[in-house]
Amino acid sequence: MVFVILRYAIQLYSFALVIYILMSWLPGLYHTWFGRELGKIIEPYLGLFSFIKPLGFLDLRPLIALLVLQGIEDYLLPMLLALVF
Repeated sequence: MVFVILRYAIQLYSFALVIYILMSWLPGLYHTWFGRELGKIIEPYLGLFSFIKPLGFLDLRPLIALLVLQGIEDYLLPMLLALVF
C-alpha cells in the first residue's frame, strides 16, 4: 500500500515537473499565481541538479530531474518492494 502511494506521488510530481517545463515556453506564466506556487514545489528539487550547467541556451536540469524520478519509480521502488516482501 505504501509503495502504491509512493508510486502515485512520484507520478504526480513528474506530471507537475512536465507542466513546469512547458511553462518555460511562455515565460509570463511563471509570474501567475499558479506558476509561483508550482515553482515553490519544483524549484527545490531542480536545485539539486544545479551542478549541471546549461549548454548555451538549453538547460538540461529538468530533463535529468525527470529521468531521475522515472528511475526511482521504475527501478528503486520495485527493488525496495522486493526487499520488504
